[in-house]
Formats: sequence, C-alpha cells, structure tokens
Amino acid sequence: MSQKPSVLVVDDESGILDTLRILLRKEGFDVTTAQGGKAGLEQIRSGNHDIVLTDVRMPQVTGLDILEAAKDQDPMTPVILMTAQASLQTAVAAVNAGAFYYIQKPFSNDEMLVILRRACEFRHIRVENKLLKQDFRRREGETLSRPIGKSKSFNEVLRLAEQVAPTGSTVLIQGESGTGKEVVAHYLHNLSQRIDGPFLSINCGALPENLLESELFGHVKGSFTGAVRDKQGLFAAARGGTFFLDEVGEMPPSLQIKLLRVLQEREVIPVGATETIPVDVRIIAATNRDLEEEVRRGNFRSDLFYRLNVIALELPPLRDRREDLLLLIETFLQELATELGDEPKALGAEAMDAMVVYDWPGNVRELQNALEHAVVMTKGTLIDPGSLPERITRRRKEPLVTERATPNPSLEVIERAYIMWVLQAEGGNKTRAAEVLGIDPSTLYRKLSRYEEQAVQSTV
Repeated sequence: MSQKPSVLVVDDESGILDTLRILLRKEGFDVTTAQGGKAGLEQIRSGNHDIVLTDVRMPQVTGLDILEAAKDQDPMTPVILMTAQASLQTAVAAVNAGAFYYIQKPFSNDEMLVILRRACEFRHIRVENKLLKQDFRRREGETLSRPIGKSKSFNEVLRLAEQVAPTGSTVLIQGESGTGKEVVAHYLHNLSQRIDGPFLSINCGALPENLLESELFGHVKGSFTGAVRDKQGLFAAARGGTFFLDEVGEMPPSLQIKLLRVLQEREVIPVGATETIPVDVRIIAATNRDLEEEVRRGNFRSDLFYRLNVIALELPPLRDRREDLLLLIETFLQELATELGDEPKALGAEAMDAMVVYDWPGNVRELQNALEHAVVMTKGTLIDPGSLPERITRRRKEPLVTERATPNPSLEVIERAYIMWVLQAEGGNKTRAAEVLGIDPSTLYRKLSRYEEQAVQSTV
C-alpha cells in the first residue's frame, strides 16, 4: 500500500461524495469519487485502490456488486458499505460476501475516520503478510523446484528466468519437444509475485479450434449447441496467477487475433457474449517451432509474435548439454525408486555408455521414459543394456577409421584417428581415454557421437 492510502468512494448522491472527498483529503487520503454503481465499476477496473467505500442502495449496480467486483480485482481490498436503510439481512449478506465493515447513515466524521484507519491497518498487515509468504516460497522454490542442470548453457537460461520472474513480463520459451519448457514455466511462476495465484496451462495444438476458443475465453449459455450453462474461460480462471500457453505456434489464425487482444487490452470476450471481462494474468507461452520463420511464412501474426516475445528463453536440447546427463539420470532413478517404493536402481557401465552416446531426439522427456522402461524391465538393482529401449542400444557397426590412408588427410581426420587409437589402447574406457587426450569426457562423447552420425550418413 502506498504511503498515502487511496480510497474510492461510490455513491449516487453528489452531496455525500463532496462531503467525504473534503473530509478524507483533509485527513491525508488520496480520494477518487464515482457517482453511481456503474461509474464505480469502471473505476475499479481501471485502477487499484487501497480501500473502497460504497453505498449499498444504488440503481442498476448495487453496493454488493461493487463489493464483488473489488474482491475480484484484489481480494485484499477492504470494502466498507454505507446505507441509510440498514437491515440485518443485508448486513449478514455483506459480511458473508467479504465486507470489512457495514456502517449506517448518517454517520459522524470521527466514526468514519476510525473505520477507515482500521481498514488501512488491516490492508497493510495483509499485504505485508503476503509479501513475507511470497519471499519464503520463492526461497523454498529456489532450493526445491529449480530445474535440474549444471551445464553452462542451461544455467544461463535459468539465470535469465530468475531475473525476469518477479517482473510480470510476458515470456516466450522456445525449444525442442521434451526440453522442459513447462518445468521452466512453473519455475517462473514459483519465483514471481503471483505465487499465491493459480498456475493453469493448455496445449494450443491439442484441441479443435471451437473447443480451444471456449476453453480459453469461456462462453455464455446458448452461444452454441451444447452450451447449456455459462462457462468460465481459463484466462478468467487464472486471475491473479500465471497462464501457460503450450505450443502457441499451433494456434489457429482466428484465435491469434483474440489472444492479441488479451495481451493488448487485458480483457476477454466469452463466446456469445457482448461485454468484456477484465483479466489479471501473466502469460507465458512456449513453442517448439521457429516463430520468426512462421511469421515469414504467414502462419503466425507478426504483431502477436512481438507481444509474446517480450522476454525470450531458448532451452538447449539435451544433446547440447550432455554434462547434465549423469545428474538427470541419477535424479530420475531416485524419483522412480520413491514412486515405486523400491531401492534405487543403477546403470551398469555398458548401459551408461549407450545412454551417453545416444543423441536423445526426444530430450529430457525421452530420457525419463527410457529410464522408467529400464527400471520396470530390470529385476535386480543393476540396469544392463538389454533393459534399455532398443533404439538406444541399436547402433551401426561401421568402422570409424578406415585402414586405407588418404593422401594429405585433413586435421579432423587425423584427430579422429588419434582419438580412436587412444580409445582402443584404453580398452574402450572413455573416461581414461579422455584423461589421456586431455579433454573433458563430455567433449569426447560429443565427438564420438558426431563420428557415428557421419558414418551413418555415409552409408545412406
């Protein structure tokens, strides 16, 4: 809350508005007035107020409507209701709806100021408590839910994510399928100011266009066949939290226009409705497509791309972060053991060699699935190659170095021959071979993988 508390006063009597404006400004409040409930709703939607003071009995839009709208906008806002015709039934309804206080007209200035100062203290305590909880959860999230990885490329992505998480900016996460885009989206949410709000997600390519529109924006009863009741869309349901749009590149052009409106106007129009609904949500989008290329091809709107691409995170594929492979394997095997209530299984030397050399086109998701397959297929505690999926152990037995010498061989050919000679001299032990070569084991694994790819391509 600001040092000068802001109060929105809503009443259909101009005399009451003038009186309260003069009184409250004299006492150091920042006062905004709205004559009538409709004007009050517009003020609530257009800005944040520390306290709302509203009359109950107003035509068209009542004080209870104002109370509901204020609570939807910010649940921590104290709302004080005023009425000249007090009744027990109305007072009970107000308290049940979350009113801070219910005061009867006419009231004394001192009485009103006492109530307002209590409301200020109440809001201050709630805001401070929320900030403390957010700080605790962020610290907890940093230690418990940080995505797994120690490679330089992956940690650069995480450092950027940690930097932008508290800002509320729209984030676009790009990367191949299975690289962990949703995991990073969750991480952003856990480190954000919206940690107390919901985290909702949808795969934009998993639903037909009409169903996707209804899920995103909601619909009103009778708007189409089967719409038997009003349905709240996910944008509205994610109020105060984060909405993750997975595979946003698959979104149909007609819905791209509507998503652009959400980003620009911060409001949605449910299917079949005529009135807009304000939304307070942080959007994180993800795609495995090159959206810039999709824009050039005319498949994705350029204005939407620039709205989404405020902060860009590019997740590296697993084959480019092999330093993380052993850590991921260890973590996933431990998680599987916990899930199955069994002792953790370990990879044997041959199985580990096969896992390290494999390229993992399905990335981290494929690694998880392969380890689950191996754990299920292994009776003992040591996983051998036979327990791994066949695609991981199926390798072409092509010679990587030919016996026939090439005149004036390139430096790459000489390097390859030397590496294979050292590897053969060390009995195929890659760790010892890397020590002899003076390179990191991950570098050796990458080179061997590239040699194998070249051998495969040469036979195609």
